Amino acid sequence: MSFLAEIWRFLRARRKSWLVPILIVLVIFGVLIVVGEGSALAPFIYTLF
Repeated sequence: MSFLAEIWRFLRARRKSWLVPILIVLVIFGVLIVVGEGSALAPFIYTLF
């Protein structure tokens, strides 16, 4: 959790609020990849790419 707090402090201190949507999209893609590896949803997730 300290890693997330450090990123949040960096973004606030340097006014890099435009990076927040990019980070959110990366996290969503990461979750989709982890969930889709061994589940029945894999064929549907792979069609997105």
